[in-house]
Amino acid sequence: MCGIVGYTGFQQAGPILLEGLKRLEYRGYDSAGIAVINDKRQILISKVTGRIANLCERTQDGSSCPGNAGIGHTRWATHGAPTDTNAHPHVSNNGRFAVVHNGIIENYLSLRKELVANGYHFESETDTEVVAHLIDMYYDGDIKKAVIRTLSRLRGSYALGVICQEQPEKLYVAREASPLILGVGVGENYFASDVTALVSYTRNAIYLEDGEFAEITPDSITVYDCSGHPVQKKVTRITWDIQAAEKGGYEHFMLKEIMEQPAAVKATIAPRIKDGEIVLDDIELTGEYLGSIDKIVITACGSAYYAGCAGKYAIEKICRIPVQVELASELRYSDPIIDERTLLIVLSQSGETADTIAAMKECKRRGAKTIAIVNVVGSTIAKEADHTIYTWAGPEIAVATTKGYTTQLAVLYMFSLYAAKKLGRIGEEDYLSLLKKLKSLPKQIQEAIDMNSSIDRMAKKYYNNSSIFYIGRNTDYAIALEGALKMKEISYIHAESYAAGELKHGTIALISDNQPVIALCCNQSVMEKTMSNIVEVKARGAKVVAVTFRENEKIVSLADDVIFVPNVETLFSAIVEIIPLQLLAYYVARENGCDIDKPKNLAKSVTVE
Repeated sequence: MCGIVGYTGFQQAGPILLEGLKRLEYRGYDSAGIAVINDKRQILISKVTGRIANLCERTQDGSSCPGNAGIGHTRWATHGAPTDTNAHPHVSNNGRFAVVHNGIIENYLSLRKELVANGYHFESETDTEVVAHLIDMYYDGDIKKAVIRTLSRLRGSYALGVICQEQPEKLYVAREASPLILGVGVGENYFASDVTALVSYTRNAIYLEDGEFAEITPDSITVYDCSGHPVQKKVTRITWDIQAAEKGGYEHFMLKEIMEQPAAVKATIAPRIKDGEIVLDDIELTGEYLGSIDKIVITACGSAYYAGCAGKYAIEKICRIPVQVELASELRYSDPIIDERTLLIVLSQSGETADTIAAMKECKRRGAKTIAIVNVVGSTIAKEADHTIYTWAGPEIAVATTKGYTTQLAVLYMFSLYAAKKLGRIGEEDYLSLLKKLKSLPKQIQEAIDMNSSIDRMAKKYYNNSSIFYIGRNTDYAIALEGALKMKEISYIHAESYAAGELKHGTIALISDNQPVIALCCNQSVMEKTMSNIVEVKARGAKVVAVTFRENEKIVSLADDVIFVPNVETLFSAIVEIIPLQLLAYYVARENGCDIDKPKNLAKSVTVE
């Protein structure tokens, strides 16, 4: 959740910290604060509840907190309500240390009890404040040693930033199961929880690993392991352009990212098709290995999980390998039946999803080979997996994923063809036919956008509802899952998806006059069955919006409204059908006056349980 940023150098730190925090707003937060060391070696603290704009106003855009080194934080409340007191940074009782923290300190209660017994008092309800007091308790003039001793006491996840008034140019940072990136400049250096906070200032980054910490000055960065021994780190070049993280004239980042999907999917697919063959980066899975596995397990959370649900159909149909799709938050605690004959596919846009990381580690411990499908280069999941396939979606700022989901699907579709060819379970003619259809997907996504230019007007008919149902069968059901999630997370309308054949098993009791039902009708093999379900809900007063292709005249005559998509290969249909559902959710949310890019209570990267 949250976001942290730090700076030390020759410039005023306050404005840089505030700008960095603005770049991290998409992660979700309910309070924000900064701490800067001034030329009198005083730590100046300013923190507020609400938006960063409030913090900018309070600090006069940073000018009221002068100094050349500091740390900043956006907080999403976990321990303690969102108040000014609970906001970060947190300070030791004597004012010597200030700390910002992403993550959760699981043993904070026992540490708090110990610190109180040693004479420390607590201002906040947070787990983070124990870190400031622990460092102070262990400090004897050597900050590095105090940090090492403190880290050895912490249990849980953390990305920490620490400043000390006695060393006003230095920043100390540490990472355990929470992302942390160091920005390398000239005469100035930075840290942040996401590259989007850094790219305005530097393109050179160092990615910390779990168990590492670093000492940062304006002229140097030294990384250490948990024992305090120096670690050599590679500097990585950030290729994302800052303009790619700005709205580019669109009203919201989400709308911009919906419109970017044809290019994003093309960037994911095109480089990996060479001379009529799919080449998955440096991955080489042999037919012998693929033939030896008993099953594929796909694990993820949220939209990535729904991408796995849609990808399952393509993999099973083409490869004839059993596929299970498991929520990572459940898989990690389920004592899973997974061994060396299991291939685990892990999906995560950020590559830092806490539950997904834990599930992957558990499955690896049981012998599974792992493939990660992620967007963020150098992320934890990318580094932990045996193989990694990047989606190349570019930065995704809106909390509700769009191009992250579609590019994950694109990779799953490529994998299904790749594996089927290796296994010898697809003929050359069928392979080339599906490969051609795969290459056509970016164009068909653009057609889906172009065909629905008036969907904003349709949204005006349906925004004023308390509940919307989505139904579909087979591949259409997989799309309904993600469509309903988009609606609920940004418009705050209750939206549920159901396998259409399950309506009579309870759900149809909820259908009443004028109840909106979105019916996905693009899978020819179950079309007649879906049509019967449309008749059922209409007989009970529902207003049906059908998603289908233009040639489907029967559905057009049954539905109250129709959303059209190109007639696409059924196995690949989710990547095209979801586009108008994203647009519908967006425009309904706009009609409802919602904060579309930053929905309440949600965050982009869920790095804690």
